[in-house]
Amino acid sequence: MTENEQQAELLRQSRLHPPELLVKGLQEFNARAFFEQHETLETAWRNEPGPIRQMYQGILQIGVAYYHIQRGNYTGAMKMFERAARYLDVLPEICQTVNIARLRLDAAAARAELAQLGPERIALFNTVLFRAIQTMNETTDLRSHHAI
Repeated sequence: MTENEQQAELLRQSRLHPPELLVKGLQEFNARAFFEQHETLETAWRNEPGPIRQMYQGILQIGVAYYHIQRGNYTGAMKMFERAARYLDVLPEICQTVNIARLRLDAAAARAELAQLGPERIALFNTVLFRAIQTMNETTDLRSHHAI
């Protein structure tokens, strides 16, 4: 598949309704069950042969970055933020109802806070920056599963 064909397929897939595993993974993410969301979205990623799998990888890596922050692993968190950005940066702003543009901004804010704190002050990270993933689908309002 050429790069243009891959981009066209990504755009096509981005307009589809979110699959069940994505919805479950987003609910887990928004409930701050970051280990569980990783497992769920990894299954979705492994089951998906198309380019939309990049979204699943990007989201799960943001969740893993948050998990590393919770556990005091600065290097692991920074590495996951960098990997996630590579996956999320190529996606449309809205992808399978997920507000990717907002997720990119939220992840960048969390990464900037972590970088400013450095490894020796990771315990001071403000977890309010673990923002819920927003969707554009009123029937699957994932934000209601975790109040910020």
